[in-house]
Amino acid sequence: MKTKTVYLLTIFFSLWSCVSEREFQELDAIPNFKLHFNQLASSWDEAVPLGNATIGALVWQREGKLRFSLDRADLWDLRPMENLDFKKYGFNWVKEQWEKDSYQKVQERYDVPYDQLPAPSKIPGAALEFDISGLGTVESVELDIATAICTVKWENGAQLKTFVHATEPIGWYSFENISSDLTPIIIPPAYVSLQQATDNDPVTGQDLRRLEYDGGRVTHKDNSITYDQPGWSDFKFQVHTQWNPSPTGLKGSWSISSKTSEGKTQESAKQLVTESLRQGIVPALQSHKDWWTAFWKQSTISVPDPILQNQWYMEIYKLGSAARKGAPPISLQSVWTADNGKLPPWKGDYHHDLNTQLSYWPTYSGNHLDLEQGFIDWLIQNKPTFKKYTKEFYGTNGLNVPGVTTLNGDPMGGWIQYSFGPTVGAWLGQHFYLHWRYSMDRDFLKNEAYPWIKEVAIHFNELNVLGEDGKRKLPLSSSPEIHNNSREAWFGDMTNFDLALIKWTYSHAAELALELGLKKEADLWEAALKEWPDYAVDKTGLMFSPSLPYNESHRHFSHLMAIHPLGLIDASNSSKDKELIDKTIANLDATGTSQWVGYSFSWLANVKARAFDGEGAAKALSDFATSFVLPNSFHVNGDQSGTGKSNFTYRPFTLEGNFAFASGLQEMLIQSHTGTVHLFPAIPKEWENVGFGQLRTEGAFLVSAQKEEGIVKWVKIYAEKGGEIRLKNPFQNKDIFHDDTITHSWDADTLIIQTHPGQEINLSP
Repeated sequence: MKTKTVYLLTIFFSLWSCVSEREFQELDAIPNFKLHFNQLASSWDEAVPLGNATIGALVWQREGKLRFSLDRADLWDLRPMENLDFKKYGFNWVKEQWEKDSYQKVQERYDVPYDQLPAPSKIPGAALEFDISGLGTVESVELDIATAICTVKWENGAQLKTFVHATEPIGWYSFENISSDLTPIIIPPAYVSLQQATDNDPVTGQDLRRLEYDGGRVTHKDNSITYDQPGWSDFKFQVHTQWNPSPTGLKGSWSISSKTSEGKTQESAKQLVTESLRQGIVPALQSHKDWWTAFWKQSTISVPDPILQNQWYMEIYKLGSAARKGAPPISLQSVWTADNGKLPPWKGDYHHDLNTQLSYWPTYSGNHLDLEQGFIDWLIQNKPTFKKYTKEFYGTNGLNVPGVTTLNGDPMGGWIQYSFGPTVGAWLGQHFYLHWRYSMDRDFLKNEAYPWIKEVAIHFNELNVLGEDGKRKLPLSSSPEIHNNSREAWFGDMTNFDLALIKWTYSHAAELALELGLKKEADLWEAALKEWPDYAVDKTGLMFSPSLPYNESHRHFSHLMAIHPLGLIDASNSSKDKELIDKTIANLDATGTSQWVGYSFSWLANVKARAFDGEGAAKALSDFATSFVLPNSFHVNGDQSGTGKSNFTYRPFTLEGNFAFASGLQEMLIQSHTGTVHLFPAIPKEWENVGFGQLRTEGAFLVSAQKEEGIVKWVKIYAEKGGEIRLKNPFQNKDIFHDDTITHSWDADTLIIQTHPGQEINLSP
């Protein structure tokens, strides 16, 4: 039925009042949600987080002082790992030691130094402290995520508002209704001390004094303080704050600048702060709010579970605080480095065997491709470094990426089954593919996405050997992080982890080559794909490898990469695939969660959503939100609930579990990885009132939809680039009201609509 209609629809929000479709998209895209406490946190990892991907701050209290833990993403000690000698000790040498059962030599060369040496490593900036003892009792601490402003109120009427500017490397603080002197002080990190350095644990963090830096210089002048700190080699950084006092208030700003060499010119922290104060806080606050207003209008959700709803908004807030085009990518802790006299957990580095990948999952359907761009640009910028590593360690042309890297992309070692894993570049290649599919940017496809995936395929072409079964295989294979760092963590047969990434690379190299009209190259990749074996499967589903069934609880779901995130095994393919998925997930559930960490539960939610198990996905997200995050929403790996969800109860803070959570909830609401858009594919039956605005699909379509009392009431589609959209019918029948300008047809229960760029389509039953 073709009918042009104009209608007003109401939407139920679990946290907000009923509003119209237009109001939903234009007004309530800004969430009315605040993180609220009755007192300042007493530890850095429970502090209020502020940031803009370049600088960050944690607001908390230490020994009676209000403390801002200040950080900058490029504060790195980049001294080279002394043990890396790929020309003498490359992949062939590693394989030789593995075969001779002398693998201890490999661990001594490449693994032990990562644990023993303090650097390379992310390093902390400084702290800004205010003596608030004269202000009395704190009444409330609040983070308004709509504006990214933290407000602290005292019972005597004193008030602090503080924020990190959304786009400039400047932080602001404004005290009102104060009568005591609140002159700030800068506290340098404990790089230098008369005491001997202790702690040498890369998980809990090594002692900062092990870096052996010269002492920094703190200079006071009028209403300003400058801290200059030399680091390794020519690296140095500066922290500066300056303020304007009044009889009842204090307004000031701070910044951190870094410098890698004397010849590099950039504005110092002192120059940045001086200029910011000259312009004043009012225009800074307005431009800051404008950025966050636009940010929150990019996508929104409404689900009837307040725990999941609130956690999603906190994750998206942190995403907006930790990712940005032009800034370094999200590391393990981003701009919130530990402020405890130690290096951050796992040196705050870039782990590419899961951590960076999961951190960017929500950018795609969440309609934040602009935030993902910083990661893509970083990978492209460091491609020459990655190719050099590939040639020297593996002896192959093409492209692979070290699984653990510095800010500059250099390898760091560690458990080399994963830090030097042979398929790391393939998983990162999926980000290039997804960026293309969600943006439909053909220049990016031609110049970046296909070249990256093609070069990874070349690496596999040269690295593989012929197995006894006549199929291709890797000389050594691995499956993060099965068997941890033992000799057995290398496999002589193909793991499902490596195999899935190799199959994905060849199949998508062929797909993109065809898209570009390169049929001969596509044929080559298709032919290569056929030379690799099938996945290792037993009666319980996917195995780790043909020699190892999934028979132990483990944090990393490396064996089911083909299901998620790669989507090679999918229920849409066949009943055989669906049966395999069901068996694999059932075995995962039966084996239990004793050895899981927080990100495992977030990842599980994504997996169960792909299997259309809404109840299972929601439970996994709830388990994560209630057991593996601190009150400020930070994911801390271990189970903090005391309910036995995991035997890991430690609390090293990392971010990938947070962002995988956001992705999991989005997967419950919309999926498009099969080429057909599914709305509300995996929501619990009791979620009768649920909606979302401007979630993005492959093909560059922005979709909004609302379900009320279990029935989809309306769908709105915006075709950013035009083209065909396939939509699995979300309504109860095919009697659909829509604009009479659309061209459409049906394929069974799938509605096929031909669109042109900028077209907006409204559908309702």
